[in-house]
Amino acid sequence: MNRLLLIIIFLFLAVAAFGRVIVGADQEDVWTDMLNGRRVALLSNHTGLLSSGEHVADAMVRRGVNLVTLLSPEHGFRGNADAGEHVKGSVDRATGLPVVSLYGGGVSLDDVMSKVDVAVVDLQDVGLRFYTYYITMMRVMNAAAKAGKEVVVFDRPNPNGMTVDGPVLDMSLKSGVGALPVPVLHGMTMGELAQMIVGENWLKDSAYLHLRVVPCEGYTHATRYELPVAPSPNLKDMQAVWLYASTCLFEGTVMSLGRGTDKPFCIYGHPNMRGGEYEFTPRSMSGAKNPPLLGKLCRGVDLSHENADSIIARGLNLDYIIDAYGRMPKGGKFFTSFFDKLIGTRAVRPMIERGMKSEQIRLTWARDVENFRKLREPYLLYPES
Repeated sequence: MNRLLLIIIFLFLAVAAFGRVIVGADQEDVWTDMLNGRRVALLSNHTGLLSSGEHVADAMVRRGVNLVTLLSPEHGFRGNADAGEHVKGSVDRATGLPVVSLYGGGVSLDDVMSKVDVAVVDLQDVGLRFYTYYITMMRVMNAAAKAGKEVVVFDRPNPNGMTVDGPVLDMSLKSGVGALPVPVLHGMTMGELAQMIVGENWLKDSAYLHLRVVPCEGYTHATRYELPVAPSPNLKDMQAVWLYASTCLFEGTVMSLGRGTDKPFCIYGHPNMRGGEYEFTPRSMSGAKNPPLLGKLCRGVDLSHENADSIIARGLNLDYIIDAYGRMPKGGKFFTSFFDKLIGTRAVRPMIERGMKSEQIRLTWARDVENFRKLREPYLLYPES
């Protein structure tokens, strides 16, 4: 069988497996030429899969790439650590390579960058400002710029890429769950966001960085892309991924959003919530060892059967937070300061407390969203529809 026929068969299988989308990692000839003869550090995790199911690290080794170091984001290189859990460096059993954990701080990348020529990023993001993978990518970009090294992003679709919504981050609230002046739902892939970081001089000290992106094929921002693997332990299915922009805000309240159950980010509740028809009790489990309201019977709402089209159309939907706030005892604590960091502004919390409706609140960020859409246009790699 000749080489051309093999390539055609491979592309056909890749397209079938990923719903007519070919991710950057599947374009092996493209990135092998980029990396040939160079020392490579790879920032990835369990989501860095080719359509065949092979991990990108293993594919690099198979292709003869000189892969010398693995870098891991939140949840670790194999993706099984709790949210926010600090993961120590280790050795990857499959490749025998050292893994340097970049989540939680305390690790200098200067030594890593001194021993490589290029850093590759291959992570499946979900397009939310408070999802931490892009922050780790930016950390690698800053270190590479400082060392005069190149960064290559193997791009993947954004499963929320059809939506731009939510307040643009007030940078006085910059934190580990928000590092860039973008809306909650920015609608960009990691490759596009990396280009914007460079183009808008968002790197530390406005440093120069040589950046290249291996783009997806067959993807548009209107593509309903369903992830082949859960991106993190508590985003177990696409319902959770689509609800995440809205229900993650419960992390900044006294409520449970279902960590420690089989429906995280698809339910919400509290022992004192009035009128909740759904009951659940958070338990300690893999990915949620010590969830909020552990062992307490919660009454609340189940969103796991909500229509996906409706969820997507509503974007950042404050109705859930407003509903929960109205059903909790008056005078008790509901919000924490973390809510402002998640939503990205100090303005939304008092509006909810004053009884404003979600559509009224949405109008307060509409102009910023339109301005952001215009700002991001030069960095988009894929058509809007």
